[in-house]
Amino acid sequence: MSKYAYRFICLLFQFCLVNDKQILKDFGTNLKNIRLSQNITQEKLAFSIGVEISQISRIERGVINTSVLSTIKIANALNINPKQLLDFSFENYTAK
Repeated sequence: MSKYAYRFICLLFQFCLVNDKQILKDFGTNLKNIRLSQNITQEKLAFSIGVEISQISRIERGVINTSVLSTIKIANALNINPKQLLDFSFENYTAK
């Protein structure tokens, strides 16, 4: 195996082992901070995008992974660019 193939396999392996739970927690924390900065309750946000309040709570706690469509709906309800919900550092993630 060439050194390039080996390096590619190592990078792919490392990418696949990113700590998913930490990403979900960071996404949720970012969502919560944005929501609170706008004085919007979980109830109001949930109502505006047509989901249960508990779903917003689970997203903010990093318990569930929300869909791309829900992420866009959340961003629209908060009047922000969807990219802002992903505005946190990915550099801190390590392999499991």
